[in-house]
Amino acid sequence: MLTMTNTPNHTGVKISGDYFDLDELNQAIYHVIGDENKYYDYAGSRMRILGISYEIRHAAQGDRNVESVFNGLHDHTKKQHSFIAPDKNIYFSTEVLWPEILYAAIALKDFVRLHREDAKFPDWNSHLHVIGRFQSLVLDCLHGQVPEEEYQAILKAFQQAAPVEEYAIQYIDFLNLKFIGMPKKQREKSLAAVALKIAMQDNDYLAFRNQVLEAANPNKVPIHEVRLQAEYPDEIEW
Repeated sequence: MLTMTNTPNHTGVKISGDYFDLDELNQAIYHVIGDENKYYDYAGSRMRILGISYEIRHAAQGDRNVESVFNGLHDHTKKQHSFIAPDKNIYFSTEVLWPEILYAAIALKDFVRLHREDAKFPDWNSHLHVIGRFQSLVLDCLHGQVPEEEYQAILKAFQQAAPVEEYAIQYIDFLNLKFIGMPKKQREKSLAAVALKIAMQDNDYLAFRNQVLEAANPNKVPIHEVRLQAEYPDEIEW
């Protein structure tokens, strides 16, 4: 079963599951976001989601974290059915920064909407249900980290979030790097505010986006191709 938990230092979330859980999520992501030419105005958002998908795929291949998890098989069940079997399953996991995963949950709303517009029978599309569960896991994990009043405000903001068409995805890098640089206690206190900033596209975001557009205009490059002049650390204390 796919699960999501807060990392020890509140830097991000750990996405865990067996090979089939992670592969199912990856297949759903590929299916819903479409190929690179399908939703051009969402190219930047597609890139961010594919970044998470890349981590999930490598986790499923055993390139990230590997752990054993109790599978519910008790000794009395083994005796009752007269067989020998392990009582643990192998789970794979990977970490994703909080701003990154929160943005993905919102951006996937748009891709789901676009996909439903194209699909003949979207209510019966299993990939959409997998994506919906993934988004719910993000919010459920967030629920355990912020006060209830703030969580309800976040839910409302996520529900009413504006489309991420031509979103300045460099802003997520900015938030990621800022979040990494915070002490643990500050991350705990700032998480709700970060979630709201991503959902509401507030004045700080709009000012940032204008700067990106100014950088994009001289060479007429797409907004998502403007590079942020900053580097991620080699090691992150999850």
